[in-house]
Amino acid sequence: MCSVIFIKMSKTNEVLDQVIIKFAGDSGDGMQLTGTQFTNTAALFGNDLSTFPDFPAEIRAPQGTVAGVSGYQLHFGSVNIFTPGDKCDVLVAMNAAALKVNLKNLKDSGTIIANSDGFDPKNLRLAKYPDGQNPIEDGSLGKYNLVVIDVTKMTRAALVDSGLGTKEIDRAKNMFVLGFLYWMYNRSLDNSIKFLEEKFGKKQAILDANIKVLKAGYHYGDTTETFRTRYTVQPAKMKPGVYRNIMGNQATAIGLVAASQKAGIDLFFGTYPITPASDILHELSKYKSFGIKTFQAEDEIAAVCSAIGASFGGALGVTSSSGPGIALKGEAMGLATMLEIPLVVINVQRGGPSTGLPTKTEQSDLMQALYGRNGEAPMPIVSASSPADCFNAIYEACRIAIEYMTPVIFLSDGYIANGAEPWQFPTADQLREFKVKYATETNGEHFLPYKRDEKLSRPWAIPGTKGLEHRIGGLEKQHETGNISYDNDNHQFMVKMREAKVEKVADSIPMQTLDSGPEKGKLLVVGWGSTYGAIKTACQMARKEGYEVAHAHVTYLKPFPKNFGEMLFKYDKVLMPEMNMGQLSRVVRDKFMIPAIAMNKVMGIPFSATEIKEKIVELMK
Repeated sequence: MCSVIFIKMSKTNEVLDQVIIKFAGDSGDGMQLTGTQFTNTAALFGNDLSTFPDFPAEIRAPQGTVAGVSGYQLHFGSVNIFTPGDKCDVLVAMNAAALKVNLKNLKDSGTIIANSDGFDPKNLRLAKYPDGQNPIEDGSLGKYNLVVIDVTKMTRAALVDSGLGTKEIDRAKNMFVLGFLYWMYNRSLDNSIKFLEEKFGKKQAILDANIKVLKAGYHYGDTTETFRTRYTVQPAKMKPGVYRNIMGNQATAIGLVAASQKAGIDLFFGTYPITPASDILHELSKYKSFGIKTFQAEDEIAAVCSAIGASFGGALGVTSSSGPGIALKGEAMGLATMLEIPLVVINVQRGGPSTGLPTKTEQSDLMQALYGRNGEAPMPIVSASSPADCFNAIYEACRIAIEYMTPVIFLSDGYIANGAEPWQFPTADQLREFKVKYATETNGEHFLPYKRDEKLSRPWAIPGTKGLEHRIGGLEKQHETGNISYDNDNHQFMVKMREAKVEKVADSIPMQTLDSGPEKGKLLVVGWGSTYGAIKTACQMARKEGYEVAHAHVTYLKPFPKNFGEMLFKYDKVLMPEMNMGQLSRVVRDKFMIPAIAMNKVMGIPFSATEIKEKIVELMK
C-alpha cells in the first residue's frame, strides 16, 4: 500500500526597480478603469509613475477586432520615471486582438497574462489569425512567460449565486485581473474597494459582485501553482511634500481655477466638447463654488465668442478645443487680437488633418498656433511638457493674457491630457503673483482705450463704467482713441505695435535653461511639449554610454526666451524630435539661421526613448 503526498510549492518574492504593464482588451473590457485603479494604488504606495492610455479611434469599434483594442500602459517604480516606457514587462491580453496589437511591444521573456475565453475560434477569426492557429496553444509564444487564465469562467464561478445576469457578471472580469495583479505586485485592495464603494454605493448587488471578483482574483494568485513569483517595487525616493496623482486635463482645469483665484477674477469657460479636450469642461464644472462659470455652447464658434464676450465684460474668458475646433475659432481669435482683450485658447492636439485621428496624439498644430489666422494676428504661445506641468503652463498663459491684454494659446496634446503622474502641488503662496487692473476713471480727460502702459498693454475697461465708453469691433483701430481707421500708416503702426506687445512678453518669462547636460558641446537636443520624458530618458541613456549630450525643453514658443538663440549657438548640432513633420525646427531655422536637424514621427503614438537615443548616438558618431 502506498500513500500520495501533496506538496504545496512556496511562493517566491523578487524586488524590482521598475515595471511596465500594458492592459489591453476590447473597449468594453474596462482596461482604462483597471489601469487607472492600479495607477492610483501605485501612486498612494509612493511609486513614481507615468501612464499612456490608448483609445480606439472609433467610439463603437467592432468587438474582438484589432481596431477595437483599448490599451493602458503604466510604468511605475522606485526610481525616477519620465515616460510610460518603451517595451512592457507584462501584457494583459483579454482577447486575441489585444495580443496581436501589443505583442511587438513586449520584452523578450516578458509575461503574458491571457484570458483564454478571449481566444476562442470567434475571437481568433475576428483578430484575423490564420485558421487553426491559436497563439496561446501552439507554442509560438515560447520565449515569453505565458500565464493563461480563464478569467471569464473564474468570474462567473465567483458570482454564481449573485443573482446577476451573465452580461452584468462578465462586466466584472476586469476586477479579477486587477485583483490578480494586486497579488502579483504585493498591493493592497483597500483603495480599489473604497473606489467601488463610492461608485456603486447605491447599487449594492453590483458593489458586492465587483468586490467579490476583485478578491477572487487576489486569492487566485495566492493559491494557483501556475504562477509562483510575487514582486515588490519599493516607494520612490521623491522630494518631500504632499503629492497627488493627476492627469493633464485635470491639471489644466485646476491651474485655471488657481489663476482665477490668485488674480481675483471670475473665470468663464465657454467650450464645445471634442476629443481629447472634453475632460477639462467636466473637471471645471466641479468648481462652481470658486466662481467658475462653465458653458457648453452649440458649436465651436459660439464657444469662443462667448469667452470673448466674458472677457469684454471683465471676466477671464477661456475656450478649449483640438485642432479642428481651433480652425473654426480662427476668425474670432483674430477678433480678440484686434480688441486686445485677455483670452486663453486651449488646444489639446491630436492627429490631423480634418478629423484625422481623434484619439491619437500629435504635435501638429504649432504652425496653426503661430500663423493660423488671417492677417497679422500674433499671440503668445505656452506649451506643457507633462501632465503635472499643465498646471504651471496654463497658469502662465492666464497671467500673460491678463498682464498684456492679449489672447494666449496654450498647447497640450492627447498624450499629456490623458496621461498621469505624481504631482507635488504648490501652496497658494508659492504661486506667482499677478492682479487684474481695471480702468476706473479718466480724471476728467477723454478716455483713450488704446493708450498703452510700459508693457504696451491697453486699459481693461468694464462696459457700463461711467466715462469709459469706447468702440469695439474687428475693424482696425486708431492708435490710442480706438476709433475706426483706414489710414495706411496707422494700420502699419498698429500691426507692429501688436507684434511688439507680444514680443514684450519675453521681459517677464524665465531665461531658457538646460534640463541636463553640458552648457556647450557637440549636440543639444531641443524639444517642446510631450516629448519631454522621452528626450530626458534618451539623453540619460546616451550619457551612461559615454556620449556628452545636452537637453533643453522649450515652454514659451512665442516669444522665445531672450537667451534661446544664444544657447543654440553653443552646440555643433541641434536635434529636434517632434511628433509632426518638423514645425519647431522650421521656425528655429527661420529665426536663428541654424541647420536644426528634424526628427519626426506622425504615427499617433509618442516617441520611445530608445528611438531618440539611437538618433543621438548616430549624430554623435
